[in-house]
Amino acid sequence: MTEYYFTAEPSSEMKLGLLNVTLLGKGLRFLTATGVFSHRRVDTGTRVLVGLMKVPEKGCILDLGCGWGAIGILVATIHPEAHVVMTDINRRAVWLASENVKLNKVNAEVRWGNLYEPTKSMKFATILTNPPISAGRKLIIEVINGAQDHLCDSGTLQLVARTTKGSRTISKIMEKVFHNVEEVGKESGYRVYSSCKNAESTEEPSDKRL
Repeated sequence: MTEYYFTAEPSSEMKLGLLNVTLLGKGLRFLTATGVFSHRRVDTGTRVLVGLMKVPEKGCILDLGCGWGAIGILVATIHPEAHVVMTDINRRAVWLASENVKLNKVNAEVRWGNLYEPTKSMKFATILTNPPISAGRKLIIEVINGAQDHLCDSGTLQLVARTTKGSRTISKIMEKVFHNVEEVGKESGYRVYSSCKNAESTEEPSDKRL
């Protein structure tokens, strides 16, 4: 398994880099480093997700597994009135994301921890994630189940996955947990799925969960 998916403290030597990128017409600068996901460029899955995401102008937004912060910082740039929270288990990624918040002069907070642990008491209007699909089905189920617990009523989980048999499995899991799933779009070998937490689904008994 690739170290950055699971290791809080990467053991590899940290070599820094600087990226100048344009996302949704916004010019952004990002400090990156070895030991984090896609440190040389904005990966294709992230580009597809931000191109198709639907994010409210206000409210709490979670970038789950933020890496060096491309998604959350872009959201904070285009929606400055939103409360953007970015989380990652990789301490190096959290440090980079924190530096990139300052570099891009946006209002966002970065928290360290595994999945939803850093945001236990929070509810979000939108959760955005480009999850490590290769980490396995168990982790993806934790991401989707956890989203149900951390979304406001009518909040959405928006997830990007490579177009494979596995992505269809993810769609089915989202359907089972939320009782709805939409394929928002597909591009460059990736699909973006969205599920909405409806008020009537909040009372589902726990044995309905995966």
